[in-house]
Amino acid sequence: MCDFSTCGEHVLKETEPEITEVSTGDRWGFLGRHRLLIIVALIVVGGGAWFLHRAKQENAASARATFNFRNNAVAVSVATVKRGDIVVRIPGLGTVTSLRTVTLKTLVTGIMEKVNFKEGQLVKQGELIAVVDPRPYEAALAQAKATLARDEALLADAHLDMKRYEDLIKQDSVSQQQVDTQRATVGQDEGTVASDKAAVKTAELNLAYTQITSPVDGRIGLRQVDPGNYVTPGDANGIVVVTQLHPISVLFTVPEDNVPSIMAQTKAGAVLPVEATTRGTQHLADGTLSNTDNLIDVTTGTLKLRAQFDNTDGVLFPGQFVNVSLVVNTLKDQLIVPASAVRRGAPNGVQSAFVYVVNPNNTVTVKPVVLGQSDGEIQGVVSGIDVNDVVVTDGGDRLRDGAEVQLPDATAAEVAKARAQAQAERKTQPRFPNGRKRKGGFNGPPGGFGPPGGGGGRPPGGG
Repeated sequence: MCDFSTCGEHVLKETEPEITEVSTGDRWGFLGRHRLLIIVALIVVGGGAWFLHRAKQENAASARATFNFRNNAVAVSVATVKRGDIVVRIPGLGTVTSLRTVTLKTLVTGIMEKVNFKEGQLVKQGELIAVVDPRPYEAALAQAKATLARDEALLADAHLDMKRYEDLIKQDSVSQQQVDTQRATVGQDEGTVASDKAAVKTAELNLAYTQITSPVDGRIGLRQVDPGNYVTPGDANGIVVVTQLHPISVLFTVPEDNVPSIMAQTKAGAVLPVEATTRGTQHLADGTLSNTDNLIDVTTGTLKLRAQFDNTDGVLFPGQFVNVSLVVNTLKDQLIVPASAVRRGAPNGVQSAFVYVVNPNNTVTVKPVVLGQSDGEIQGVVSGIDVNDVVVTDGGDRLRDGAEVQLPDATAAEVAKARAQAQAERKTQPRFPNGRKRKGGFNGPPGGFGPPGGGGGRPPGGG
C-alpha cells in the first residue's frame, strides 16, 4: 500500500512516456502511410516552379530579341520606280515688262483746264485724259481760216486777169511781158493759198492737241500735274503715265549653253511654253516665248529672251520679279524616281550617283545609276534600276549595303503590291531562250520575290 502522493507521482511518471510514444509514432506513421503522395506533390511543385522560371527566361529572351531587331532595322520611306514623261525646263529669273508704257505730255502750251481721270483707272485707247485751255487755239484757227479766205479771193482775181491777158495777147493789145507777169502773180497767189491751207491745218492740229487722249489701253498711274497749272511740251514728268497691262511680257535670261536647244526649237517653228511663278513657286501665269535677243551678253554669258502673257486677270504687274520656267522639250516614257532617292558618293570605291533598292527580305542593296534629265522633284534615270523597283527616299543617311530597313504599314502594302505586279510581269516574259527548260525545275529568278525554293512564304519582317 502507498499513500496518494507516492502513488500519484508513480502514476504520472509512468503515464508521460506512454503519451510521448503514442504522439511520435502517430506522426511517423502518417508520413509512412502517405510517403508516395508527398513525394509526388514535391515533384509537381518543383517541376512547376522550374517550368515557370524557364518560361520567364524565354519570354525575356524573346523580348530582347524583338527589341534588338527593331533597333537594328532603320525606319525609312520608300517609293516605287515608274515610267513617265519628263518635261525639260530651263529656269530663269525675269522681270515683268509692259509692252507699251506711255508718258502723256502736252504738245501745246497753256493752262491745264481739266483732268478727266482718276489715279489707277483703267482706260481705253482714245479716251479723253486731260484738257488744255483751247481758247487761244480756237482763235488762231479762226484767223488762219480768214487769211485763207482772203488769199483765195486774190487768187481767183489773178486767174481772171490771166484769162483777159491771154485773150488780149492774141489781138496784140498787150505785150508778152505783161502776160508773163500776170502768170507769175497767179502762181504767187496759188502758193499763198497753199500756205494758208497748211496754217489752217496747223491751227486745227494745235486745237486738237488741247484734248489729251490715251494712245493705248492700260492703267493710269499717279497724276503729275494738277488742274490750273501752266503746262508745256518740255515738262519732264508729263501729266501722267499709262501702262499697258495685257498682253504683257517678261524679260529673262538663260545661260548660253541652252541657246542651241532653244534656237533649234524656234527654227523648227515650235511654240515654247513659258510658266511664270512667284519666288515661293506659286503659279502665276502661262505664256509663250515671243522672241530672243540678237546677241549673247559677253559679261554674263547669257541670252535675253522675251515671253508674252495674255494677263487678262492682271496677275502680272509691271516691274515685278518672277521665276520663269521655259519648256524646251518633253521626254516620253522615262524611268523616274523622286529626286530625294538619288544619292552621290563612292559606295563601291567609284564616285557615282546611286540609290538604295529595297529587297524582298527588307534589306537594301546599293545600285549605281546613270541619271537623265530632271524636272523639279522628279529625276530621270537612264540605267541601273528597273520599273517597280522599290527605292529609299528618306532615311538613307543611316544605311549601308545589306542593312535592314523597317517600312511603315501603309508603305509596306504598296511595296507588296508593286512586287506582285513586277512578279506578274516577269512571269509573262520568256525565261529561257528557244523554249528550253532548266533541269531540276525553276525556283524563281535570282533575287526574286519569294524565299529560296520558289515558295510563296512571307519574308521575315517583310511588309
